[in-house]
Amino acid sequence: MSGLDIPVEGKSIRQLCGIVLVFEAIVIGLAIPVAIVLEHTNHGLAAGIGGALAVCAILISGVVGRPRMGWALLAGTILQLLVIAYGVVVPAMYALGAIFAALWVTGIWLARRVTPRPDPS
Repeated sequence: MSGLDIPVEGKSIRQLCGIVLVFEAIVIGLAIPVAIVLEHTNHGLAAGIGGALAVCAILISGVVGRPRMGWALLAGTILQLLVIAYGVVVPAMYALGAIFAALWVTGIWLARRVTPRPDPS
């Protein structure tokens, strides 16, 4: 456990946070055509930013909760902020990013609650 008593590895954090990131990648991918068609955003800009965010979400989902991959929790948290910032390109991502950030925090909180505490003896 880290100093804040947040599990950085284990099955529960891998499942809860990993699934949030996978679904987030799907939503980001679906936002790319929305940015192009409805927001009239440059094709390259929408696909580049959206694609990069979606790929990062998939990559982080594959390592979050794995042994010696504690950095993935921080990377996922930074990703949540970047997805909210993607609202500059697709305004709906402000709300969707906030929802996924709340799911991310909830996943970490739930993993903390279900992870067994080490015996102090």
